[in-house]
Amino acid sequence: MSTDTTTSSSSDGGDLADDHALCRALADSAGQVLLRLRAEQTALTPAELKDAGDRASQQHLAAALALHRPDDAVLSEEAADNSGRLRARRVWIIDPLDGTREFSEVPREDWAVHVALWEDGDLVAGAVARPAMGSTLATDRPPSAPADHDGPIRLAVSRTRPPAMVTTIAQRLGAELVPMGSAGVKATAVLDGTVDAYLHAGGQYEWDSAAPVVVARASGLHTSRIDGSPLVYNRENPYLPDLLVCRPSVAATLLDAVAELSPNPTTSEGTRS
Repeated sequence: MSTDTTTSSSSDGGDLADDHALCRALADSAGQVLLRLRAEQTALTPAELKDAGDRASQQHLAAALALHRPDDAVLSEEAADNSGRLRARRVWIIDPLDGTREFSEVPREDWAVHVALWEDGDLVAGAVARPAMGSTLATDRPPSAPADHDGPIRLAVSRTRPPAMVTTIAQRLGAELVPMGSAGVKATAVLDGTVDAYLHAGGQYEWDSAAPVVVARASGLHTSRIDGSPLVYNRENPYLPDLLVCRPSVAATLLDAVAELSPNPTTSEGTRS
């Protein structure tokens, strides 16, 4: 599997000295690695394809970051954590393959690659590649926020394990549940206008949401914990159990619904996306 990262510019001419352009280039190139793997390794079982995808994308991104940003720290789902990142000014937060289940279920499209950069206390750049959908959303060219939607609020949820809290809120608000795959696909579906919100309380980690959140912010969407508090990244424990990404016009409604349902909503446990 090729992991060529020697080019000095992205495929569309972007300068890889620019962090925003690099986010897009890395997410796109890792996506191509995954698409080739899927096309070529047709004899693999779903479990083998999951493992191969995680491994190939991690190797590609690790090599690219070592080449282009050798002095920066990295937090990745698929690599051992290094506590040195807590003292670093710049930390790349990556999920080499978000939605391994969907990736392994060929020809499903709802999986993604996440690349985000945290610098001096906050997220500053990122990209979410959706390779099988032929789409990448990134902070170098943030997509426009969708127009307000007439009708019931549409909530993105896991297609296999929708969190009970979100189901209850949907019932209370008369909202529509829209099942889909990976966390990144659900969050960016708000930018597509497919849904109005991704409200999640089933447990996640920083790499699940960092890239979608920074892209959503750049496009003017609301992003927060489900109690309305800020999302904080590059912590010692990267577990980040819940989040809300939504159109600003529905944020207060959803946050109020969460508050009414639970006096302490941010104690959710689990690892679902």
